[in-house]
Amino acid sequence: MFESVQGLLDEYQELQRELSDPAVYADQARARKLGRRSAQLGGIVDAHKRWKQITEDLEAARTMADEDPEFAEEAQELEAALPAAEEKLRRLLIPRDENDARDIILEVKGGEGGDEAALFAGDLLRMYTRYAESKGWKTELISYTESDLGGYKDAQMAIKGKSNDPAEGVYAHLKFEGGVHRVQRVPVTESQGRIHTSAAGVLVLPEVDEPEEIDIHQNDLKIDVYRSSGPGGQSVNTTDSAVRITHLPTGIVVAMQNEKSQIQNREAAMRVLRSRLLAHQQQQIDAENSAVRASQIRTMDRSERIRTYNYPENRIADHRTGYKAYNLDHVLNGDLDPVITSCIEMDEAERLAALGENNEK
Repeated sequence: MFESVQGLLDEYQELQRELSDPAVYADQARARKLGRRSAQLGGIVDAHKRWKQITEDLEAARTMADEDPEFAEEAQELEAALPAAEEKLRRLLIPRDENDARDIILEVKGGEGGDEAALFAGDLLRMYTRYAESKGWKTELISYTESDLGGYKDAQMAIKGKSNDPAEGVYAHLKFEGGVHRVQRVPVTESQGRIHTSAAGVLVLPEVDEPEEIDIHQNDLKIDVYRSSGPGGQSVNTTDSAVRITHLPTGIVVAMQNEKSQIQNREAAMRVLRSRLLAHQQQQIDAENSAVRASQIRTMDRSERIRTYNYPENRIADHRTGYKAYNLDHVLNGDLDPVITSCIEMDEAERLAALGENNEK
């Protein structure tokens, strides 16, 4: 049982040896990568140690049970504890997404519904901001386009975590948020009191730690500069400070206008471009690798409807996992953990099933 563990234990010991070498920290990107892997394997090492200890103690208690009733009682307690220890180790051995420990750039864009969709996009952005605050994560609004009524036509926000542990990573928690979020409520512009349905799209991108991670050639970039504009299209800057970067090989376009200088907007645009290219590369790898079974609940496609927020019933419903609760007001205030946990548990169940299928082949 757990035949693959020994190789991981050996890898963990080797990582500790490398991380103890001061020379490693001359290359911060490599040190960060080693630190992430060490944090991931550390959980496996602890869980394996716990499982092994219970197994050995149980064997000893069973051997002594005939001579001492106290050992028989201890054996029963250990037998009860063993399944949970096995399950925890089994789940930790599920292959993780290599980006789980990364920080993210989260994009929200108002969809169908005009001003109401933009207002809902603003509600979603506040929801994620409050959720991040509850986790002790830091947020940074990189770019945004406000609507006339105060919502966001689109916005991009960086969220940074505080741990190298993939299980605690920002991407590990929020990667399931990508897709269409639908809202049902009476808009502020509705005088008849009728319920309208509108939507906003969410995109979750793992953020690149170091620019060198993604190889971008200047000849592959088309860079345009123009004057930034505010709600309604009015000009808010008399200089060409806004920047639009097109990555010619992929067709990915990033535009930035919220900073006052062209240099700052260019840096912000390159930051987002690198994250989009990282996600693009990962999608290509997954598509080409037939051994990878994509999660049924994770998507970066804004066209897939994933969740409905029903204001009249105070109901939140996730259409992928079947999760439903009548505490929408709490969820919008950042209490997202139960919703996200339903996604993580479903994803783990799928990965366990895939692991079992591969082991049978």
